[in-house]
Amino acid sequence: MPAGASPVPALCRDCLTRFEAAAAHPRCPVCRSPRVLAHGELDALSIAHIDCDAFYASVEKRDDPTLADKPVIIGGGKRGVVATACYVARIRGVKSAMPMFKALKICPDAVVIKPRMAVYAAVSRQIREMMLATTPLVEPLSLDEAFLDLSGTERLHGASPVAVLADLARRVEREVGLTVSVGLSHCKFLAKIASDLDKPRGFSVIGEAETLDFLADKPVGLIWGVGKALQGALERDGVRKIADLRRIDEATLIARHGEMGRRLHQLSHGIDRRRVNPDSEMKSVSSETTFETDIEDPDLLEGHLWRLAVKVSDRCKAKGVAGRVVTLKLKTAQHATLTRRHALEAPTQIADAIYREGRALMDRTGDRGPYRLIGVGLSELSEETEDSGPSDLFDPGASTRAKAERAMDALRRRFGEDAVLKGRALK
Repeated sequence: MPAGASPVPALCRDCLTRFEAAAAHPRCPVCRSPRVLAHGELDALSIAHIDCDAFYASVEKRDDPTLADKPVIIGGGKRGVVATACYVARIRGVKSAMPMFKALKICPDAVVIKPRMAVYAAVSRQIREMMLATTPLVEPLSLDEAFLDLSGTERLHGASPVAVLADLARRVEREVGLTVSVGLSHCKFLAKIASDLDKPRGFSVIGEAETLDFLADKPVGLIWGVGKALQGALERDGVRKIADLRRIDEATLIARHGEMGRRLHQLSHGIDRRRVNPDSEMKSVSSETTFETDIEDPDLLEGHLWRLAVKVSDRCKAKGVAGRVVTLKLKTAQHATLTRRHALEAPTQIADAIYREGRALMDRTGDRGPYRLIGVGLSELSEETEDSGPSDLFDPGASTRAKAERAMDALRRRFGEDAVLKGRALK
């Protein structure tokens, strides 16, 4: 903030003191903390995105303090890719979806841990309950992230949304033992962007007045829904930055890109009319990834399939739904799309079941690749029940694995996180 500028509302994230700040980087006048939010629209914004920091790895470090300063990778095994990694490992270059052999080459001292999905789901429920105590308008996106709308909650809490969110972040850290990053803005698109600006343990604000300037020099790939293929097409048209996109009128964008063109026009101007909807009806849940180079290696393909199955499972558990139809999507090096579907006997949300069915569908394609894209999804969704798991006469172990996960979830809900110290990892 320039010298002599007018004071703006400020909030200390550590002690929640409210004050007026005139300095560019103020400290709290009470506790002297530098973790201060100062923004002209601080009390006018109510749409938030909360994202747990390196969620799976952070849970493992919380449960095993000896891992605190070590690089931790979640994944491994025969599936061969990184599901996620802690920030220590990320600093060394480890990334999600990276082949495990490559990750261990650049980070040989990493501790590799198989996912404990039942544990992560139980922790997610604990955090979700804290969010719902803050506002009923919570829209989960996966186990570790959600949108919140705190409009009209000032009377309930006796505090503005920003203060309530800062307190929520403190309580999650204190009571759950994990840190979160918060983004606060006037719409979902910008709130999600804001939550990524200052990870980990961050809190960033993007006001309405600064929206156009903030977005101008950002790459078009930042826009929700712009994948690698669309980004490449836009760049071939000379559109690399969001400011470039604004120079094209809406009609032209729609003519070139259909309904996506309308979304490009609106989001490039910071317009996002989607509401935070906790009851939004989903027709399907899916996840896909496009490779930088075509892949033919079956082990690497299986690794990516496992990681995507975990993502789909995460979202289903967060939304409380299960799906009966598993769909596998593959795109060949020649851009041909192969799609295979199979209906299960009963709906599932178990990552192991999604992965195994996707693997079987891959065998049935009759095509050995190479592939440039792989995806997996669930459809014919229904409300989650205790029976939302596989039931297969040819794989009796599937039911056992699902029941074990449900039993562990129930124990943790009743007796706390330490009721089951070592659950069965998904294999």
